[in-house]
Amino acid sequence: MRVMKNPDERRNDILDAAEMLFISKGYAKTTVNDILQAVGIAKGTFYHYFQSKEEVMNASVMRFINKGVAAARRIAEDSSLHAHEKLYRIITGQGQDRGNKTEMIEQLHHVHNIEMHQKSLVETIIRLSPILTDVVEQGINEGVFQTPAPKEVVEFLLVSSQFLMDRGIFQWSQEEIEQKARAFAYVMETTLGAEAGSFSYISEMYAND
Repeated sequence: MRVMKNPDERRNDILDAAEMLFISKGYAKTTVNDILQAVGIAKGTFYHYFQSKEEVMNASVMRFINKGVAAARRIAEDSSLHAHEKLYRIITGQGQDRGNKTEMIEQLHHVHNIEMHQKSLVETIIRLSPILTDVVEQGINEGVFQTPAPKEVVEFLLVSSQFLMDRGIFQWSQEEIEQKARAFAYVMETTLGAEAGSFSYISEMYAND
């Protein structure tokens, strides 16, 4: 007997199955037929939701981004937290259901489509900027940050961290990554007008990564 599911549930079933296949077989070796067999659906059903395997990967990446943005927003809206604590939790990814994110990001690096990779970076920056700007403005009101342009500073920080620290774009050695993490912590403290050493945990995040 065929099981009828609502569109959102069926779409997520396809994404869940595709993610597991991308991780276990690799994106390049996974076919649409593999996804069909894993989900147990007909080809017509698949093409009702997605036009290609590439579109599935794109949707999967966007789903991870949406989860990360939602987690950041929950932290930013928590009135019991000071600005520094909010930034710490957002930067370290607390409250996120990371699932297979690390493995999927690795597969995204193997996809020979610069537009897809670029879109994921741009979307992350656009979606996170207003959330982090609100946190920085809270920090200004609390007296822990001093910057005349919180929105623009946040955008510059996001662009630099999302792009320069992306190992799928730059093949940095571990030593180079750690040096850049220390430099980025200094840049954050300087541009936000924060106390020296207040973002040292960023360096620790990349140590022996």
